This record gives sequence, C-alpha cells and structure tokens, in this order.
Amino acid sequence: MKPSSSTTSAPTAPGEPAEGALSSRAGLLNGIAAYSMWGLVPLFWPLLMPAGAMEILAHRMTWSLVVVGVVLLVLRRWSWAGELIRQPRRLALVTVAAAVITVNWGLYIWSVNNNHVVEASLGYFINPLVTIAMGVLLLKERLRPVQWAAVGTGLAAVLVLAFGYGQPPWISLALAFSFATYGLVKKKVNLGGVESLAAETAIQFLPALGFLLWLGARGELTFGAEGGGHAVLLALTGVVTAVPLVCFGAAAIRVPLSTLGLLQYLAPVFQFALGVLYFKEAMPPERWAGFGLVWLALTLLTWDALRTARANRARAAELAAQLLTAPAPLATSVEEAPGPEIVAVAEDPAPRP
Repeated sequence: MKPSSSTTSAPTAPGEPAEGALSSRAGLLNGIAAYSMWGLVPLFWPLLMPAGAMEILAHRMTWSLVVVGVVLLVLRRWSWAGELIRQPRRLALVTVAAAVITVNWGLYIWSVNNNHVVEASLGYFINPLVTIAMGVLLLKERLRPVQWAAVGTGLAAVLVLAFGYGQPPWISLALAFSFATYGLVKKKVNLGGVESLAAETAIQFLPALGFLLWLGARGELTFGAEGGGHAVLLALTGVVTAVPLVCFGAAAIRVPLSTLGLLQYLAPVFQFALGVLYFKEAMPPERWAGFGLVWLALTLLTWDALRTARANRARAAELAAQLLTAPAPLATSVEEAPGPEIVAVAEDPAPRP
C-alpha cells in the first residue's frame, strides 16, 4: 500500500479546516496510534503465560486470519484472492513472506517473555539500516555519503554490543534481518496491508491449527485449561495483530512517506522504554554506547532523507515553473531529468511485533 501524494484542496468557510488538512490530521493520528500500539505490545505477551511462545504464536496466526477475514467480509474485498491464486510466482512470494514473518513473530514473543525486551527493541532500531544494506547488496542500489556513514555507524554499534554481550546480539540481528527480508518480499508481492495479512495467515493457518491440536492431544494446550479469561486473551492475539495494521493502512494513504519514516521510530522507542523502566532490564555502559551509536546512525539517516526529499521537491517545483514558461524546449529535458533517489526510511505496511 503506497502513500498517496499530498494535494491542496480548496478552502471552505473562513475558519473551517480544509478537507486536505483534516485528512492529513486523521492520517497522522492513525500513524501515531499504529506505532504506539506496536510499541506497547510487550505489555500484552506476558499476560498470555503460562502459554509458551510457540502456542502464543500459533494462536496469533489462527485468530489473525479470523479477524482479517471478518474485516474483508465487511469491506467486500475478495477479488484480489482469485487473482493471487492464478499467479504462482506471487503466491510463492506470499509463502516466503509468511515463513519469514512467522520466524519474526515467534522470536519476538519469546524475547519479550524471556526478559529480552531491550535487545528486541534494538532489532527494530537497526531495521532501517539493514534494509538499506540489503538494498545495496541485493538490489545494487547506490547510497549517498551520509547513508554510507549511517550504515558504518550501525555496524560499529553492533561490534560494540557484541563486545559488551560477549557475542553478537543475535536476537536483534535476527529480528532486523527477518523483518527487512519480509519488507523486501512484500514490495515484490504488492498487496495491501489487510489483504497481505489475510494471504499470509491463510498459509499459516493449517500448520498453526495442526500444532494447537497436537498440543491438545498431548495435554499441553493452555487454551481452555487456564480458564475463560486466558482463552479470551489468546483469541485477542488476532485483534492485537490486525488493529494496528488497519490504523497503519489509514495513515499510509493520507500522510507522506517521510512522515511515516519518522513515526516508525515510536515503536522501538516505546519498547526500549518499557524494557528499561517497566521490565527493569540491565543497561550496562557498553549497551548504552551501542544504542547511542545506533541512534546516531538513525539521526544521520533521517536528516539525509529529509534533506533529499526537500531538495527533490524544490527541483520538481523549479522544473514545473520552467515548463509553464517554456514548454516546448523543456519537453525533452523533463523526460531525461533524473528522478529522485529512493530512500529507505519507512517500511512497507507490515505486521509488526
């Protein structure tokens, strides 16, 4: 789902906000709500104990399909499913996306319920840097000097943290690479957020349901065995997955990509704050140093993205002005003018932790 370009609507009555301003404000509020919910989700997973991470994951996949199925039924948006089934390549990519996000979800739930919230938050801090690195290695994209500096600073952060931990921060790296891979595959599939989640959870559904039935046969299923409240909480995993995604979808079509790129840092900031202040996880000096380097890298990346977006807008405005004054001579130059470089700041709408 791609954000639409901003438009300027005609003013209404004096003192009354323009329609475009209302839409932008609604998009901003939806974006804040989505990333805030993703940032606060570490408070939810411990409520599901004594269920293990694998059982929670299976319930999340199962109930998410139920929730998005209801949403699609209400919206009457089913035509995409037939088209997807008739395209084996896209269906294969959806299967890959489902497998990768399964690893991401499962590892994140395990991390939160085993006191690794801070390390998990680091994974989503470094995710934009990993996305850029994958763009260079896999897509042969070219980076500007500031982007190279940001990636280098991020690498230095990983080395500092590896020294502090005595080993690389595997949880952070696995979360970052799995989510970056998921975003890359989703861009190839090109499905909307709700539709994408429906397709992925449809693929996850049978294995997840089979695992739950296997746990039940072994007498290890907590659903129903720990009371009605516990069963309701497990069923709510579908709502916890789908609602932030719906809010993100509402934001993505109303606010610029650069705004979403800034909002995406809300989630790991909230997760980090919860890990330190609520879960009381340790923050030795070397961990602070590593996080400081990551934040420096993200500051460089964000500054460069905003500067580039501003320069591209100015160049587009200048070309448009020249086109209005001398359309014929500039027709060729406009066609040949290089387009703005793609800056990896915001991720594709994807189910977050």
